[in-house]
Amino acid sequence: MVLFEIPVGVKFIQFFNNSCPGRQYNRHLVCRTSVLILTFLTYACYHASRKPLSVVKSYFGRKCDGLIPPPGTDLNDTTWCDWAPFYGSDGSVLLGVLDSSFLFSYAGAMFVSGFVAERVNLRYFLAVGMISSGIACYLFGIAHRFDIHSLWYYIAVQIFGGIVQTTGWPGVVAVMGNWFGKGNRGLIFGLWNSHTSVGNIMGALVASSLLQTDWALSFMIPGVMIAAMGFINFLFLIDSPESLGFDKPDSIKERHCEASENPRNNSGFLDTSHDDSADSDTELLPSQPIDTKSINSNSGSNKEKAIGIIGALKIPGVIEFSMCLFFSKLVNYTFLYWLPFYINSSSSLSESLSADLSTIFDVGGILGGIFAGAISDYTGMSALTCTIMLILAVPLLFLYNMFGAINIWLNIGMLALAGFFVNGPYALITTAVSADLGTHKTLATNSKALATVTAIIDGTGSLGAAVGPLLAGVVYNYGWENVFYMLMISNVLAFVAVLRLVFKELRITCGSGTSGWTV
Repeated sequence: MVLFEIPVGVKFIQFFNNSCPGRQYNRHLVCRTSVLILTFLTYACYHASRKPLSVVKSYFGRKCDGLIPPPGTDLNDTTWCDWAPFYGSDGSVLLGVLDSSFLFSYAGAMFVSGFVAERVNLRYFLAVGMISSGIACYLFGIAHRFDIHSLWYYIAVQIFGGIVQTTGWPGVVAVMGNWFGKGNRGLIFGLWNSHTSVGNIMGALVASSLLQTDWALSFMIPGVMIAAMGFINFLFLIDSPESLGFDKPDSIKERHCEASENPRNNSGFLDTSHDDSADSDTELLPSQPIDTKSINSNSGSNKEKAIGIIGALKIPGVIEFSMCLFFSKLVNYTFLYWLPFYINSSSSLSESLSADLSTIFDVGGILGGIFAGAISDYTGMSALTCTIMLILAVPLLFLYNMFGAINIWLNIGMLALAGFFVNGPYALITTAVSADLGTHKTLATNSKALATVTAIIDGTGSLGAAVGPLLAGVVYNYGWENVFYMLMISNVLAFVAVLRLVFKELRITCGSGTSGWTV
């Protein structure tokens, strides 16, 4: 049984408000806004702490020509400025191994993490995960201070980091799902999901600004940032409306009623958009402390059980979107981990400027995620939205590889477009689609599937994220053009994965004037 608790920081705010009885405001709206902001910053910090390695990669195996060696350096050593063991002919392969150590452990642990998230207090779950992620990031940085060159040390740190980072996505999506209903979910989650790109930008800028001073700080500062944010969540994150006596926006009873009265909205899911704000939006939280014991008692009498992995896989659309995310996340994470290195090796830009320029991809990704969510809300056709963007990304990737290095302005423009179309499907599937599937109408008797469904979809996608950077490290030795061919093929396979759902959406739309792929 998951206990509902009021965070310490919120109790302090309640005490302060009780001392000012004349202060009146919509507390439910304030709580939802705080959840939106805290979860946004939370996952931005998760991604910021993943970014430093992609920035430091080009620094590990740079060319020492033209650099001033420190006193006592052997001038015949052409690798004095590099960092063992990540240089030489197999340097890119070893860096790919580091990426995959993190991502494979992340993908494997993700399936377990979603299972755990459904059964524990999400505030504790996120706080512990974020502090642990900060420790992992810090451990990578102190290797420079202690002159550690053991490959196995770095692999162990990456595996630990991958495991504890899995607390992020199931946690924040489950909290958001607790507070926000289905009305305009695509747009809301599209805006909210920009945290991924904002985190990438933030991590890249912090890491690149510290790179020339001390690359250890490129890891240690993001580590401190995510740990601090974890402590803030422990103090202030309200993981469920029930913690403060509010009802969830989409209750089981509402879904039963609407299944008979208004079974479909224009997105193919149950229409609960009118209830998105909840009746309690217009009510003020009582000044008296909430009796959490009675809430927990009522919760304990609930006969619902968290859904299992097999049950989640039976939900229509979970397998198709999981496979689509496998290939689209392969492309996205290859850019995440290798783009600064590619820009540096294909141009005359420095390591720091290459990292800064790579953030344009994430700027385009923010707009792409918002666009995909808005179009999905308007048309009700998530699969079709994904496929169109996936196909348009293929020629853009080809053109960027061929002409992106001609001048910096062309590079910026094409990189933004590539980010727009590459990130759109990835953002849509990992947020609005996952949330909708986790509250699918077949779960009318079980409302606790959201974190499990999210973990299955994102876990499958994370397997692709692990494969992509590893393959890029190997294929890179045969030319960057082959890396881009690999990414283009992956986009086509992502398109094929949801093709059946596209036909279903079109058939329903043409046949009944409504849309959606749920049956």
